[in-house]
Amino acid sequence: MSKRRIRKAASQISDRNSKIIWIRRLLVIMAIFLLIIYFILKIVYDTGRFTIILDRAGDPMSGLIIYNSLSDKKAQQKLQAEPIDFFTNIAESWLPENIGDEAEGSHNGTNYIAYTFYVENRSDNTMDYWYEVVLDDVIKNVDEALRVMVILNGEKTIYAKLNSTTKEPEEGTKAFYSDDKVAVECRKDFASGEIDKCTVVIWIEGNDPECLDDLIGGEIKMHMSIIEDHITQDNNGKEGDEENE
Repeated sequence: MSKRRIRKAASQISDRNSKIIWIRRLLVIMAIFLLIIYFILKIVYDTGRFTIILDRAGDPMSGLIIYNSLSDKKAQQKLQAEPIDFFTNIAESWLPENIGDEAEGSHNGTNYIAYTFYVENRSDNTMDYWYEVVLDDVIKNVDEALRVMVILNGEKTIYAKLNSTTKEPEEGTKAFYSDDKVAVECRKDFASGEIDKCTVVIWIEGNDPECLDDLIGGEIKMHMSIIEDHITQDNNGKEGDEENE
């Protein structure tokens, strides 16, 4: 073999090795990129399907607190329900009759999410607070047959989207507040030292006219925010708000 051919063969081998090295590097970079995307999606979609958040943006020193056990009243910024990877439709009548009193924290059942927690006023003032149930992400319009039950101090309200045909609330329900908010409610005159008990139950209602096969494979992520409103009364019985205090 001539020297020219040897040099040419050596050059080809070198080029081939260089290409192999770059291909390997590219595959490693792609693998790292895919892993990053995977963990981002895992954090977004798998870290709890339902959370309760205390929003203190208006007053970081607020006396309003939340916790999930009367035996351990440790103030929390966020409470997180145990997720359910898959559930199918059920009827409201299938839920336990004592669902608001059966447990604290997460007490999911077959095909429904249930969470019980407490709101306490540790300030010296009477206040109002708001609670909002917000739809963060909906896939395949699964919210069309969604039911969200809020039991506050024993008083039950069930929320659902308006009937798509009649444009009226489904029987026994209160219509969603908006397209992306299930409920927006105000708890007035929350006295100093008072404790509210709240249970949230989430399921897909099989008796809803919109509960069709088109919803199969759908997903939903949502949260509940507890937000303090202005103070309505102080210790001396004077009315006012935080801006005037």
